Amino acid sequence: MAGEIAGQAAEAAAHGGVDLLQIVALLGAAVVAVPIFKRLGLGSVLGYLAAGLAIGPFGLQLISDPQAILHVSELGVVMFLFIIGLEMEPQKLWNLRRQIFGLGVVQVGLATLLLTGLGMLLGFEPVVAFVFGAGFVMTSTAIVMQVLAERGELAAPNGQRMVSILLLEDMAIVPLLLLVVVLAPTSDGPGTPAWIGFGIAVACVAGLGLVGRWVLNPLFGILANARAREVMTAAALLVVLGSALLFQVGGLSMAMGAFLAGVMLSTSSFRHQLEADVEPFRGILLGLFFLAVGMSLDIAVVTRNWQLIALSVVGYMVLKGLAIYGVARLLRTPHAEALERAVLMAQGGEFAFVLYTTAAGVGIISGETNAIFTATVIISMVLTPLTILGMERLLPKPVPSMDGVEQVNGLSERILMIGFGRFGQITSQTLLGHGHTISIIDNDTDMIRAAATFGFKVYYGDGRRLDILRAAGAENADLILICVDDKDATTRIAALIRDEFPLVKVMARAFDRMHAIELVKVGVEFQLRELFESALAFGAQAIRVLGATQEEVEEVVAGVRRRDKERFKAQALGGWQAGNDLLLSNAVEQARESGIRAELRETAAAREAAAEVGEQKTR
Repeated sequence: MAGEIAGQAAEAAAHGGVDLLQIVALLGAAVVAVPIFKRLGLGSVLGYLAAGLAIGPFGLQLISDPQAILHVSELGVVMFLFIIGLEMEPQKLWNLRRQIFGLGVVQVGLATLLLTGLGMLLGFEPVVAFVFGAGFVMTSTAIVMQVLAERGELAAPNGQRMVSILLLEDMAIVPLLLLVVVLAPTSDGPGTPAWIGFGIAVACVAGLGLVGRWVLNPLFGILANARAREVMTAAALLVVLGSALLFQVGGLSMAMGAFLAGVMLSTSSFRHQLEADVEPFRGILLGLFFLAVGMSLDIAVVTRNWQLIALSVVGYMVLKGLAIYGVARLLRTPHAEALERAVLMAQGGEFAFVLYTTAAGVGIISGETNAIFTATVIISMVLTPLTILGMERLLPKPVPSMDGVEQVNGLSERILMIGFGRFGQITSQTLLGHGHTISIIDNDTDMIRAAATFGFKVYYGDGRRLDILRAAGAENADLILICVDDKDATTRIAALIRDEFPLVKVMARAFDRMHAIELVKVGVEFQLRELFESALAFGAQAIRVLGATQEEVEEVVAGVRRRDKERFKAQALGGWQAGNDLLLSNAVEQARESGIRAELRETAAAREAAAEVGEQKTR
């Protein structure tokens, strides 16, 4: 039935109509699958791949030509690398040169050698095995970047090393494509001499550099002065696609061209504007790319050659992972980091499709072999989120170093502070300034060592454990301050103290309003939302800057405090929506009738009346 619907839609499109079925199918599959997979902890990439498989020609057959979608969606990878380039200033990239041309070359070279040997053991001819292995060596930039971005590790040292290797792999596609043409059995050699091709590549890089240095910044300045937002967006897309086209014409990687364009604009004053303009297109097209990859998985080929494909997937991923791990350990990378890099980069990548298609086009591999190689890479990409999830769940949690850290034991101060982050550090200054002594515990060993350099004595201990609280002297304390930045931990600690040490006064840092209500119900004497006072002071200064007198500022702040206190009491008794009438709104009609304006008018009228009475008495 789905195939018939797709056929009718395709027929309508052929007669000049818009094939909305495919667009709706793509959007619907992504909207349904991605949230489900993210909720299950499997990540958005696997969600896109599964959705593509479901609606593709080997699933519900809602999409009949996934290759056409794949070609368009590759622009998502291009735009993604442009945004990454915007974050990589030239100086930062220069600092990574040893990792790119050192770590990257060693890893790619060793992995290619090992995978070529494995391909020969599987029965492929040496040239075919080399093409298979070289394609699989090129890791999926899109998957790795997406995972690193979701984790917030792109700027971390380990993330930067992986980005460096990915850049080297992107650059390696150029000589590999040239080598495939040279190795073609029916070719007399490349149509263009190698030195000419190299010269064209250098000219493309130099040309892009000159344009980036002398043209783009003045151009964006002119467009910004024109105040046409849509033209700025068009210019941003022109830069990305134009640089990709330049490198494609020069025989280079489109993604590398976009990346270099981003690097050259990374120091521009328009960098953030460019990123904001490109980001929506990047997100949609990158998701479309993963959908297309899932749709491209030929189930018929997998069925006929499932034993070879299964052996290839396992063998290539394991061998590539071992090569990555071995190189990392050889260069003195810690075990955990090396293992994470090996698992994250063990799959094949999107550039393998380009290499395999080129090899099939020049006669090195057959169409069936190309399908087998492509299926192997796709399955490895599908398995990557699962292998990452397995690694995170199976490996033991890293044990923090206890060097220079003392375990809590036998403390007896009258005041106990649990948590010594930014909130606790500032709180301690008031207590210490009044002459009090404090026992402090925290479970972050790095923070404890950092605090010691500033003269603080912080003991290691987890306040969620009763034995730790007893060792910290909680049962004899007059006051316990819970200053941790984890709301669940705060609530658990407060409840534990209230149950075990009911006579001790407890004050707690609240994450937000609902958390504060939870803490009140647990029984803490005092709670404070972590941003309440700073936001109140910030707003007070804002109206002061706008011309309010000090008396008016104090009146407004007092009114905000009073209404907040009344609303908090109402919510604690009646639920989240209680007391909404006390919350000021920026809606025009509500602002006209709001109590704060009425209060200010009454106050102003009272001041004027008092002033008039004073003048009359003076007379």
